Amino acid sequence: MTLSTFLRQPAERKLASLPLPCSVCFPDGHRIGAAQPRLSFVLRDMRALLHLTQGAIGRLAEDYVEGRIDIVGDLHDLMSAAPALLHHDPTQATRGRLMSSITHSRHAIWERTHHSQARDAAQIQHHYDISDEFYALWLDPLRVYSCGYFSAPSMSLAEAQQAKLDHICRKLMLRSGERFLDVGAGWGALLFWAAENYGVSATGITLSRNQHAYVNRLIEQKGLQGRVKMLLQDYRDVDESMPFDKIASVGMCEHVGRPNLPVYFAKMRDLLKPGGLMMNHSITAGGVNNAQLDGGMGDFIEKYIFPGGQLVHVSVMMDAMARGNLEPVDAECLRPHYVRTLWLWVDALEAHLEEARRTLGKDAERIIRAYRLYLAGSAMGFERGWTSLFQILVSRADDSLEPPAQLSFGADTTQDRYPFNRAYMYARNQ
Repeated sequence: MTLSTFLRQPAERKLASLPLPCSVCFPDGHRIGAAQPRLSFVLRDMRALLHLTQGAIGRLAEDYVEGRIDIVGDLHDLMSAAPALLHHDPTQATRGRLMSSITHSRHAIWERTHHSQARDAAQIQHHYDISDEFYALWLDPLRVYSCGYFSAPSMSLAEAQQAKLDHICRKLMLRSGERFLDVGAGWGALLFWAAENYGVSATGITLSRNQHAYVNRLIEQKGLQGRVKMLLQDYRDVDESMPFDKIASVGMCEHVGRPNLPVYFAKMRDLLKPGGLMMNHSITAGGVNNAQLDGGMGDFIEKYIFPGGQLVHVSVMMDAMARGNLEPVDAECLRPHYVRTLWLWVDALEAHLEEARRTLGKDAERIIRAYRLYLAGSAMGFERGWTSLFQILVSRADDSLEPPAQLSFGADTTQDRYPFNRAYMYARNQ
């Protein structure tokens, strides 16, 4: 009995369970499933059929990247069908409690080693230094590589990203003359927004050589030398002798590693002046206990997209902040905003596939296939709550201030210098 014969009935049952008409085309041209499919899985290697019937969608994604299967159809349709391929909720850990407890301590030690400075630099460069031109094809003109803030439903991606930058600046209550640090500053959008619109002295750090060079060219073009600077530097090496008034960390915690989060936030506290604020914007896990998404999805992202990346539940994030002696003073979930952002990225990349192939050159097809599935799969994950996004504002207590004898509503001076309500965050957006 051939593998195709053995797997035919399970494959037919799997296709029948999908929410839209799909088919499988075998290497010999034989087809099963819908006569007029919206999605077609074209097999080049029979191992891919095994992964399809098992619901191992991470392995199936790897098959697609490596050319063992082609997927014909719209990515929106593919992500409508993908959850039905799974046999269980991917946010629920599948290993037994005993095995989990045995491996936890070893895994934590490995994580700390895994996030050495040299390894972190290599991992960041693996992702962000593919090609600036490739990212420019599907990001907004400011190249903001994090979720937008759609404060109005009709906003374009570019408008939503500008609204997000301003939302962060307002949450931090940036003031002219303050020293501002952006940890993991990307292509510099927040640095320039804060400097040009709020008058701060802005410093960014990155481990991406491409981003470092790009931002420094922009600094020179804009004539912002002395007001904005971008350093090729690990967060662990930032000088604490001249602390900052405000700090932003956007999309950075995902690269730190769970065991290192308290160390990371303790470092951020040491970089803040007493009374200072930090805004942490990061993707979080939808499940409380899972180290990554099951079904092989986490393994796929580790291999092809973000080596060394790790998500934690928002409760774990806040616990790490507290262990770093920072007080969370505000938290906002932006999960729906990332759904819309990701689908806009998907549509933009789909519209520029040929340009992406020309831009990337060698190995272009593997990179494009990986990013098509990564972006669309991430949109699906946020839609279903498998992952989320939180902005958490934290404060370093100012022990030098004497608490006022009597606080009045709206008073400017409190021990933590934080307003009584959120009105200040939204006034400009309204």
